[in-house]
Amino acid sequence: MNNNNSSSPRRRSELLMPAGSLEKLKIAILYGADAVYMGTPDMSLRTKSSFTLEDVVEGVQFAHAHGKRVYLTLNLFTHNKDILKLPEYVETVRKVKPDGLIIADPGVFQFVREHAPDLEIHISTQANICSWLSVNFWKQAGASLCVLGREVTYAELKEIREKCPDIKLEAFVHGAMCMTYSGRCLLSNFMSERGANQGNCANSCRWKYKLHVRMKDGTVKDLEITEENQNMFEFFLEEGYRPGQYMQLEEDERGAYILNSRDLCLMPKLDDYLSIGIDSLKVEGRNKSAYYVAVVARAYRMAIDSYYKAPEKWDPKPYMDELETVPNRGYTLAFHEGRLTDLSHGYENTESLSTYEYGGIVAEVRDDAFIVKVKNRIEAGDVLEFLPPSAEETVLLRLYAFENAESGEITESVNAAPETMIRIPFTLFDHENIGDLKRNFPPMSIIRKEKLLSQEQRQRIKIDKTVQNLELGQGRESALEDNRKKLQEIAASNCECKSFKSPRFGIEGCCGKGCNGCLVFWHAPEYAKAREILKKKKQGEMLSKDMVEILEDAKRA
Repeated sequence: MNNNNSSSPRRRSELLMPAGSLEKLKIAILYGADAVYMGTPDMSLRTKSSFTLEDVVEGVQFAHAHGKRVYLTLNLFTHNKDILKLPEYVETVRKVKPDGLIIADPGVFQFVREHAPDLEIHISTQANICSWLSVNFWKQAGASLCVLGREVTYAELKEIREKCPDIKLEAFVHGAMCMTYSGRCLLSNFMSERGANQGNCANSCRWKYKLHVRMKDGTVKDLEITEENQNMFEFFLEEGYRPGQYMQLEEDERGAYILNSRDLCLMPKLDDYLSIGIDSLKVEGRNKSAYYVAVVARAYRMAIDSYYKAPEKWDPKPYMDELETVPNRGYTLAFHEGRLTDLSHGYENTESLSTYEYGGIVAEVRDDAFIVKVKNRIEAGDVLEFLPPSAEETVLLRLYAFENAESGEITESVNAAPETMIRIPFTLFDHENIGDLKRNFPPMSIIRKEKLLSQEQRQRIKIDKTVQNLELGQGRESALEDNRKKLQEIAASNCECKSFKSPRFGIEGCCGKGCNGCLVFWHAPEYAKAREILKKKKQGEMLSKDMVEILEDAKRA
């Protein structure tokens, strides 16, 4: 737990979630967002936005009906051609009645102030606000809120809060990181003619790059690392202001990822932000999945509520465990403590990984069953984990067969497709109250499942966790090097086999979680003692490893 002032902050922080579509907006609100932000592709920095004007109107109405807030983005940097669109857009926005309009361009700011003085204006992170002087400038100009740059350290943030008590402050706490200053990147423009600052970034910093050498005669050749010479070379980068701090550059047959930042996650330090009363805690990810939106919103909602309930007892661990179930590139505290270290970048790979994946979404709740839209392949023996929007305890269900909701056909596996719907009868839930199921899992509730991973992917997740601990001052540097060497060994073995962490079928063994529908756990006599122990635990809370091993030994005997 962090050392901070545990007294109640002067203001309560809101959880601000991204809404890349109307469905994601509704899911964000269902899973605990206090506010959402969204934009149309023509006048914001999000050309991939799927919102139409009709969607925006419906989204605002939905949020307001649930007592939540909506902020619209108008954070483009105007070219002359864009100015002609402003009058119509601003007039339309006034009719929609958002709770805030996010702006970056000073010219657009002035235009809105003159033509729509009734609209509350928020200054976008693209304005690069990193000091209390800049915050005061925008306050005096008429802004209601400033979104601070990701480069602002916690010490700076605390000072800004103290010097600027009369304006709302917003800070990023979770999501992808750009390797340039507040997204001011020209790499995407240079590499693919796609404007990073017009919402069309190609993510060139995440691409793989290979190392070449230029010979004295002008020819360019690959520097091929072979078994014979691999021990002769090691490559490092040294940044000018960090003399003696060498950042190792490692390249395998896939290339290297020297510009690839890990994802921002300030959950371990969230109590710092809550203790000083940062008005809005912002999560990035309008292009992420509905699964990402639900899990991240749920984790931060529980964390925030837990802090306000008992600040002195607040512990980030259970909420970090939740966040590790969504795809990520490894988490970093980024600029929280000050200057970045090489731990903030992931040099091994750019792939987002997690041990879980999107299983499905509840499309309909009938009198006798859930109708579920399938989002990833599900096979006999998979455990589906139902995530309640307004409760902490999840519900686990192991399935052995799947009933097509339309035809009634029974299969042992089902693939994701837009039209794929399965019926999950309430009778399959051994230990749940049907009334509670209907109440706790309304339509749009999210379901996850364990993900099939290779040894290499699991080792990468282990490295990410080690790096995270090192940033928090835990663990050993040597452990990171050991894990990286292990990753190299696994990659060199060319083993492409994938596996699940938990047993696939109840008849093969038991993970000790007490899932609904687990044939062997709930019915086999050798698990009688385990059943009694599990009754005292929360659903999904595993038995100890020793207990599971004792039970398995008894079963084999």
